[in-house]
Amino acid sequence: MTAAEDAAAGRRQDSEDRLRILKGAAFLTTVASAGMVAGFGSTLAMAKKKSPGWFNKGVMATAAVPESGASLALRALGWGSLYACGGVGLLSFALWKFLGVDSASEFRQKMASFFPSVPKSDRAAGAQPATWDSIFRSK
Repeated sequence: MTAAEDAAAGRRQDSEDRLRILKGAAFLTTVASAGMVAGFGSTLAMAKKKSPGWFNKGVMATAAVPESGASLALRALGWGSLYACGGVGLLSFALWKFLGVDSASEFRQKMASFFPSVPKSDRAAGAQPATWDSIFRSK
């Protein structure tokens, strides 16, 4: 094989790896979103079924309560999401700058130097496979 063929095979492998990572990210995002929507919907349905009178009072604004419970909850969700994402982003950026890395692979190598390596499988570590009884057994 010539150097040009090797380079072309390497580029092809890189593009296949990137495509596989993007497909995995799209799948995980879809599953997480579906789980969140299902959880929120089932909680909302359970609250409405349990006490429909109070549920309807929280949906509509009244003279006594100028803001409905739903709009208050959505506003709180928005601010909470903003703070959570901003905090994680700021923490990640600070850690990135503190370590002085320039790429994700360099970050991985730095973190691998700080923390012990994790074995690829339980068998390689010499541990017995975990059972439900061993997980939930009180100490």
